[in-house]
Amino acid sequence: MDLGNLLKPEAVKVVTSATSKKRLLHEIADLVQHAYALDAGFVVEALIARESLGPTGVGHGVALPHARLDGITNVMGAFVLLDKPIDFDSVDRQPVDIAFALFAPEEAGVEHLKALALVSRTLRDATICAKLRANPNAATIYAILNEAKSAQAA
Repeated sequence: MDLGNLLKPEAVKVVTSATSKKRLLHEIADLVQHAYALDAGFVVEALIARESLGPTGVGHGVALPHARLDGITNVMGAFVLLDKPIDFDSVDRQPVDIAFALFAPEEAGVEHLKALALVSRTLRDATICAKLRANPNAATIYAILNEAKSAQAA
């Protein structure tokens, strides 16, 4: 599994309008609707339900919101870079400006966990995060993420 299998170029966006965690989750849901033709209302409900179990802000400005969705057949992702960091109730109490959302089928077991581990490992790399933050262009971000998976595989 690599990031190229999880993320379509259309599922990468730079967001300038998110001012809260809830607004960011709505932005992610809208992006997923556009990229994968999933119902945005359904997606945002699933993300909010998952967040109610505990925040997915993992620290160092990164959040990994995720949810299981009925009706999808494979794990898929969406990446958002925020121009202004927002509070996300992160474990380190730092605001978030990078969010990589993952969606898995209801019955997905190990594939969901492998995807979360891959994304977490990638975004724990300070060099990769610095490149992402320095390049607020969706196509460039997609290329950086694909380059990151190639470097990790080597």
